[in-house]
Amino acid sequence: MEAREMRVLGLSAAEEHVYRHLLRNPGAQLDDVHILLRHSVDTVRAAVDRLRALQIIREDGGAAWAGEPQLVVARLADQRLEDLYGEIRVLTHLGPIIDALTRDMPVTAAPETVPTVERISDLKEIRTRLDELSFFARTEVLSAEPYDALSVENIEHARPLDMRCLRRGVIIRNLVRPAALEDPPTAAYLTELAAAGARIRVSGELTELMLVYDQHTALVPIDPKDTSKGALCARETGLVTTIIRHFERLWDSADEFSSLTGPAEPAGAELSETQRKVLVSMCSVGTDEAGARASGMALRTYRRHISALMQMLGAGNRAHAALLARERGWI
Repeated sequence: MEAREMRVLGLSAAEEHVYRHLLRNPGAQLDDVHILLRHSVDTVRAAVDRLRALQIIREDGGAAWAGEPQLVVARLADQRLEDLYGEIRVLTHLGPIIDALTRDMPVTAAPETVPTVERISDLKEIRTRLDELSFFARTEVLSAEPYDALSVENIEHARPLDMRCLRRGVIIRNLVRPAALEDPPTAAYLTELAAAGARIRVSGELTELMLVYDQHTALVPIDPKDTSKGALCARETGLVTTIIRHFERLWDSADEFSSLTGPAEPAGAELSETQRKVLVSMCSVGTDEAGARASGMALRTYRRHISALMQMLGAGNRAHAALLARERGWI
C-alpha cells in the first residue's frame, strides 16, 4: 500500500476514487460517475452513501463537492484512531474469551501433562518463557530482582510487557536493591513503573531472584550465585507457596520506593521548552497517546520525558508530579 493511498484511513478503493473525482471536478453529477470510474452502479452507490455518512462530501441539487483534504484526512484519522483504540482495549481484556473457550472444552478431556518443576538452562528459552508468563498474567506478578542497574536494552525489553500488564489491571509488586536507585536510567524506569501503578519497595536484604506469576508459577535461578546456569520453573503448589512466603517476608520489611526517591535537581532548576510542553500535556490530557500527539513527539519519547521529569521532581506518581510542579511554579 502506497503512502498516498487512503486505505490507511479506512476508505475503500471505490470510495477514494469517488472522493478524488469530486476533488478534480467540483459540483459534478454522480448519476453516471460509475462509467468514468469503471465501477459497477451498486459499488459507486455504496461508496457515495458511505462518503455521505462520513460527511466528507457535500451535495446540492444533484451536484456534489468534496470536503477540504486537510479536514477530511483529520476527520478520518481521528475515526481510525478511535477504532484502533477500541480494538486495543478489547485485546487487553481477553479473560472472558479464554473463560468462554475453556467452558466449551469437554469435561472428560485429559489435561496436558506439564512438569511441576522444569529445569531450563538455555538463556534464550528463559527469556521467552518469562515473556509468555508476563504476557498471559491475569492477576498478579511478584518480582524480586537483586540487580544494581538495568541496561537500556533490558529496560526497552521490559517496558512493553510491564505496561501491558498494568493496563490489563494486573498487580505488579517489585522488590529492588538500594543500589538500583543510584543508577539514573534504572531509577527513572522504576519511577515510570510506579507512576503507571506498579508497587515498588526497596530491600537491602534482597539477594535472590524470584518471579511469581498469578500465584501458581514461579521462576528462581538454579544457582542463586550464578544466574547464567539457568532457572527452575515451578508449578508445584508447596514450592510456589514457599517462594511467595519468602517474598512476602522481604516485602513487609522493605521500604517504600517513593519514600526513598528525592528530587534529583534543586528546586530552582529550570525546564527546557520541551520539558515544559510535556509537563503541561501530562497534567491536561487523559492518555499518553494524546499527550504525545499534543507535544508533537513519539509515544516512547514522550514517556521518556515524563520519566525524567518525575525523577527530577522526586515524585512517586503523576498526580504527585503535577502537585510538585505547581508548587515550583513550573505550570
